[in-house]
Amino acid sequence: MVKRNSMSILKILKQSNSLLPYVVLASILLALIYPNSFTWFTSRYYAPALGFLMFAVGVNSSEKDFIEAFNRPAEIVTAYVGQFVVKPLLGYLLCIISITVFGLPTAIGAGMLLLACVSGAQLSSYATFLSDPQMAPLSVVMTSLSTASAVFVTPLLLLFLIGKRLPVDAKGMVFSITQIVVAPITVGLLLNRFFPHICDAIRPFLPPLSVMVAALSAGAPLALNIESVKSPFGVAILLLVVAFHLSSFIAGYILSGFVLRDSPDVKALQRTISFETGMQSSLLALALANKFFEDPVVGMPSAISSPLMSLMGFSLVLIWAKSRGKSKTKQST
Repeated sequence: MVKRNSMSILKILKQSNSLLPYVVLASILLALIYPNSFTWFTSRYYAPALGFLMFAVGVNSSEKDFIEAFNRPAEIVTAYVGQFVVKPLLGYLLCIISITVFGLPTAIGAGMLLLACVSGAQLSSYATFLSDPQMAPLSVVMTSLSTASAVFVTPLLLLFLIGKRLPVDAKGMVFSITQIVVAPITVGLLLNRFFPHICDAIRPFLPPLSVMVAALSAGAPLALNIESVKSPFGVAILLLVVAFHLSSFIAGYILSGFVLRDSPDVKALQRTISFETGMQSSLLALALANKFFEDPVVGMPSAISSPLMSLMGFSLVLIWAKSRGKSKTKQST
């Protein structure tokens, strides 16, 4: 009986990832209703939180997975095109719509472009890990490459699209990649390689902890920027941000399906590149907006994007998990 109960508890812990979209939605609602419940989770906690999610990916991966990821240049290039070609074009289109159709200030259009030109979010790798664990190392490589090159690409895109010179701290971004991605994943890989018994012991507890961390990472930026959300432009920006992320998810899925249609794991790649294209580093965009733009309105799209991106991404995880379950059931019958 004790053994059966312990097995059921472990099963519940492992399956807690399926609750992630609902927990993220609850955190967003709580942040809107009672912001003080999240304001303690300031920006200094973002790096450790995302680092923990990357550690969870490392614990459930091996070094061979990452070596194989580097041997897929077509997939990496496709994700890069989605990140820095397709996404900025969508952002530019929505920038024009926000100004001409909605009559919003030019600063909000600039904020949409800034959001569209930053690198991919580390949360995309965790979403991929939940949806297609075998693709997580490839997603980490894609996100790391886009983040590293954003030091040069993001300023060039913004200079070309809105004529704004935007100096970016190259050393700071390299340190950020090391702190958030490289170090935690390396620790997880080493732990999995040399201390597998420890990994087996902690692995069941990683899903519920990851759910909590992801929920905090979604709710805190919203709570800390609640005044921007409640501004007169809040609803219009909300619609624009939803349209931006939704079109980015769809564009990444279609682009990868066309370019990589002959790949044996094309569906998994489509989901992976959809996450890479649809999930942006909103916190980076918000930090750049606050640092380099005098008008605080520029940061409003990024402030609203962070929780919405998390909710939409993890909802896709749940939808695709259910669709894969149904397809497996049909194949078995």
